[in-house]
Amino acid sequence: MKNKYVFVAVMLSLILAVSFGLTNIYVSQNQAAEDSDFVVVTSFYPMYIAAMNVIGDTDGVTLKNLSEPQTGCLHDFQLTPADMKLLSTADVFVINGGGIEAFMEDIAKQYPELVIVEAREGIELLANEHDHEHEVLHTEDNQEEIYETGEAHEHDHGEVNAHAWMSVGLYRTQISNIAQGLAEADEEHAASYLANQKEYDGKLSELQEMQEEIIHFSQGESVVLLHCAYDYIALDYGMAVPFCMDLDEERQVSAGEVAEVLEIIKQDNVKYIFAEELYAASMCEMIQKEAKVEVIYLNPLTRGEYDPDSYIEGMRKNMELILDAFSK
Repeated sequence: MKNKYVFVAVMLSLILAVSFGLTNIYVSQNQAAEDSDFVVVTSFYPMYIAAMNVIGDTDGVTLKNLSEPQTGCLHDFQLTPADMKLLSTADVFVINGGGIEAFMEDIAKQYPELVIVEAREGIELLANEHDHEHEVLHTEDNQEEIYETGEAHEHDHGEVNAHAWMSVGLYRTQISNIAQGLAEADEEHAASYLANQKEYDGKLSELQEMQEEIIHFSQGESVVLLHCAYDYIALDYGMAVPFCMDLDEERQVSAGEVAEVLEIIKQDNVKYIFAEELYAASMCEMIQKEAKVEVIYLNPLTRGEYDPDSYIEGMRKNMELILDAFSK
């Protein structure tokens, strides 16, 4: 009986040793393959999804994201030693630009040879003056904005509104910029990047066509925004924005500001509020107690699953919510 136990113990030890050895070989092979890959790092979620669609299943390219998918916007993001270590492995760093990645000066000093692909290149961003008043004009061939700006609050995210991905048309430009940037930095896979960009752009073109049905109902309507990212949605749909307040985890809303919003709603006959439920739900509840206004909680598309279709699905859901409200 004792010999039987010894035999079983020996066999288990051998199985464990073989399994451990095979695991080490697998990890080593994959690590070696990854080390030889062209490494693309993105700054945050929207850029990761964009780059994911451009890279697709291209062999020999590794895609990584600097921040977790639930981080949201990077206005107050602080780089960690782990982040800097990740960037040290990168061949290209894909960023949105426009001031969202406030840490870029530190990265440029630390890694002067790192190739930076800025998705907002060539895009004229909207002004980022909070609590502002503006009117938006929409035309079929072009979109122009006319601003009458008030004073901005101290809590500021920069001089420009960098949430360009919230406009489907501008997002298509960002995808093109990313594809061109990667193709220039990595000529070996350039054809793959450009082919993937063309395929994804076809899907985005179909998404943009859906906007025409909404514009039919939304043109000229007034809407209050409780997230500056929705400025781009208002622009796409020809809406007038008499008031915008950017709410996030740091923004404390005063009773006076609530009163100001209520006055704007009454004065401009505002029927709709665009807000992010995560930060604006309590304020919207207060407003709805005093005014007959519909709150539409939209997705700013800064968080989500690492899925290539997440942008299209998220934006389509936003469109459905807007159409349902405005077509009543």
